[in-house]
Amino acid sequence: MVLIAVVFWLQGCDLIKRKKDEGSQTPSRKAVARVYDKYLYQDELIGLVDQSSTADDSAARITTYINSWIRKQLLISEAMKKININQAEVERKVLDYRYSLIGFEYQNYYITQHLSAKDSISDKAIETYYKAHVDNFILKQNIVQGTYIKVPKSAPRTNKVKEMLFSHKEKDQGELKSYCLSFSVAYHLSDSSWIEFDKLVVNSPIAEIPNKIQFLKTNPYYETTDGEFLYFLKVAAYQISDNISPLEFVKEDIRNILLNKRKVELARALEDEVYENAVKQQNFEIFDH
Repeated sequence: MVLIAVVFWLQGCDLIKRKKDEGSQTPSRKAVARVYDKYLYQDELIGLVDQSSTADDSAARITTYINSWIRKQLLISEAMKKININQAEVERKVLDYRYSLIGFEYQNYYITQHLSAKDSISDKAIETYYKAHVDNFILKQNIVQGTYIKVPKSAPRTNKVKEMLFSHKEKDQGELKSYCLSFSVAYHLSDSSWIEFDKLVVNSPIAEIPNKIQFLKTNPYYETTDGEFLYFLKVAAYQISDNISPLEFVKEDIRNILLNKRKVELARALEDEVYENAVKQQNFEIFDH
């Protein structure tokens, strides 16, 4: 919605600003569309398509842009008839948006250039943040460490799946993985990683169980079936919603939080650096107003 509004401001301001200049087509430029007395010129379409695009893709993109331009101009024209447009206010908003956009692009460039290996987030920093903000990491869902396999009833050796599930032999674990790759419709074999229970058992009869908390408490292993498939679930550990999340489950979230904090710090440092340099060099003045 913000982008639409900005486009509306930009084009609305442009309409006000150039209304007198575009009452007729400019002879030296080729027009590709017109709405009332406003023209869209061919040279304004430059850069809309990549050089690698096919002719059909380029034509489709240009057609889409032209149709969008027409709709926006019609809406702007209608708005100009029905409401009073404060030209100065529109231009201020356009200018603010332009400055924000340019500043945002430069901040991103600066952050990319200044983020380095030393800005990588260590496991210790993640653990420290977790302990300091542990109340912010309350589970909103049940999570499990476990193994889940869904196979067609027609799959071979289904009577061996449970045996492979409980085996700690490397050979059997490798065989189970190969079996899942060959015959399963869905599987999750990493019983050391946390995963949302509802996501793990989606599209299975287990997902329809009403009291999943009681189910997890009483079923470290569970098998079931429906008309087409067999389902095998082995739960190594579980955590119930509304309890504190294990660190491993939120580790990547915390890493992103800390990385974003570093980016904010770099953006502020950039603003301060630019401002302080400008003060030293007397690059700006504030006049009486």
